[in-house]
Amino acid sequence: MSKKKKVGILTAGGDCPGLNAAIRGFGKAAIRQHGMELVGIQDGFLGLAENRTITLGPRALSGILTVGGTILGTSRDKVNHMMIDGEERDMVPTIVENYEKLGLDALVTLGGGGTSKNAYKLAKAGLNVLHLPKTIDNDIVGTDDSFGFSTALEIATQAIDRLHSTAHSHHRIILAEIMGHRAGWLALGSGIAGGADVILLPEVPYKLDSIVQAVENRQKQGLNFSVIAVAEGARDEADSAAMAGAQALVDASKTPETKAAAKKAKKDLEHSMRDNTLKLATQLEEATGLESRVSILGYVQRGGIPCAHDRLLATRLGTMGARLVDDGEFDIMVAAKGGDATTVPLKEVAGKVKYVPADHPWVKAARQVGTGLGD
Repeated sequence: MSKKKKVGILTAGGDCPGLNAAIRGFGKAAIRQHGMELVGIQDGFLGLAENRTITLGPRALSGILTVGGTILGTSRDKVNHMMIDGEERDMVPTIVENYEKLGLDALVTLGGGGTSKNAYKLAKAGLNVLHLPKTIDNDIVGTDDSFGFSTALEIATQAIDRLHSTAHSHHRIILAEIMGHRAGWLALGSGIAGGADVILLPEVPYKLDSIVQAVENRQKQGLNFSVIAVAEGARDEADSAAMAGAQALVDASKTPETKAAAKKAKKDLEHSMRDNTLKLATQLEEATGLESRVSILGYVQRGGIPCAHDRLLATRLGTMGARLVDDGEFDIMVAAKGGDATTVPLKEVAGKVKYVPADHPWVKAARQVGTGLGD
């Protein structure tokens, strides 16, 4: 009789709708179909470093399909740069030791880009790792979709729908700041679906004059209001160039000391741009004479009940993940491809970002209906 496989599962990075659906999908298939034992690791990689776990049996997995967030808790700790007792430490050796103490045969990680990097580091350290892609930003390479994105897209679109009413009634410019620090998928999708007049993306450095022109063109048509969807990572040409220069210094650093200094300088620069949307609102009000207001959607995009699409996607990827673990396939991410699922090596995912291409069909559609992109 073969030994029952024991599998650990954790969620890391930001929370999002669909995490619990994925835990349930993987867990139920692992237990019911493959006879595995499932161990829930609390608070991401930090919980694995501190050996904090719970048993995930059928009762724990019942009733969580529609629950937002994650029943396991989460954190953004990096496996090789983790704060323990006020000191930054490389916890990979400790994590490997705890993995062995728990008697795990595999580790399943649910997360986005940062989580995939941590997962790959553990795979290189010898652990059997399988990754499931989640993020509302939809910026994970190798997969068409990630659970959390569709729900966030609906929330952001509904917000833009509602902002139209106030913008129209008060003859204002309203800027809706939408999550998307590096990639603009969420702002682009919700901006198109919500009928935003201008959409600003991290991938397209904008010119203030171009946005002003779009607003003034609407005024000439008797439309004394505008709604602008702004990805939080959108920058004007000058700020985009400054950020590119800061990144170039990081990439060119030859020693750990110079790299750390360059990263800090880049982070400080980034921090100075955090109120960029508010700054843009002031500039537009001065240039157009229309009152400008900002609505920052923030964490509301990440919370609450997952939509049907995300529940289906999470269940589909989760159940396939259970089969792959049973088959002994590791160091991979389970990816959505069309209506099917496939696998992608973790080394092809870790550290990479899926940006919005300039010729993407969504971009073309936005331009064809007259939506400005600020360029």
